[in-house]
Amino acid sequence: MPERMLRAHSFLWYYGWIAPNVLALALAFWLWRRGLHRKYPFFVAFAATSAVTQLILFVADIAPAVSGPTWWRIFWADQIVQGILKFALIGEIFSHVFSAYSSVAKVSRFLIRAVGAVLILGATFAAASAPQDGRFGIISGAHFLDQTIYLVETGLLASMFLSSAYFQLRPARPVFGIALGLSISACVHLATWAIFANAGLPNSTRIFFDLVNMGTYHLCVLIWFYYLLVPRKVSAKSPIPLPENNLAVWNRELERLLQP
Repeated sequence: MPERMLRAHSFLWYYGWIAPNVLALALAFWLWRRGLHRKYPFFVAFAATSAVTQLILFVADIAPAVSGPTWWRIFWADQIVQGILKFALIGEIFSHVFSAYSSVAKVSRFLIRAVGAVLILGATFAAASAPQDGRFGIISGAHFLDQTIYLVETGLLASMFLSSAYFQLRPARPVFGIALGLSISACVHLATWAIFANAGLPNSTRIFFDLVNMGTYHLCVLIWFYYLLVPRKVSAKSPIPLPENNLAVWNRELERLLQP
């Protein structure tokens, strides 16, 4: 690949920033048109909001009137909003995965949203109050905030996949696709933001990792398109009874606790 393609404001850089977010916005619109926003409200909200805020960041990046510190303040706001929506979305995923156990689904959804909100607020406060590295303190704080969000996001999604495998739960095709795309994005972004925050990379190398993040998100949007909009061939199968396990026992006990 020519070296000029790996530079900021190259064609590849423009495409990587704009295209996946336009596609995500289109996906949110199509899901809304099909009425799927009622079933996956937080995913539609996340896809639309993240696309709009990223496009705002793109415009702010190329606008001469927007200073560097102002751009990073917009970035901070974007990450906080996206982080809150991500944890709400992960709670929504857990709710669908454990839908056969209504009480477990309800409690897990509430706990994930509450813990996610507390962690984002804590990470925001810690990043803002950390010792400032000169005029670049706002950047290092943003890296710390992103590391925290992606670390918790990755852990929650990993626990979802592991618990569903352990309890032999089969998520619906759209739910699996949403979780898969979100997991790939979280893992890659966690790795790149950790490198950003700790490796002291030169600007040229940072741009390469920016392109890796852009390409990964582009892939995730395509995964969501496939799992949410492409119908799967349905074969007639007899219903498989849910296995009796500890989860069923926990669900019964939670039902007793939650009953007025």
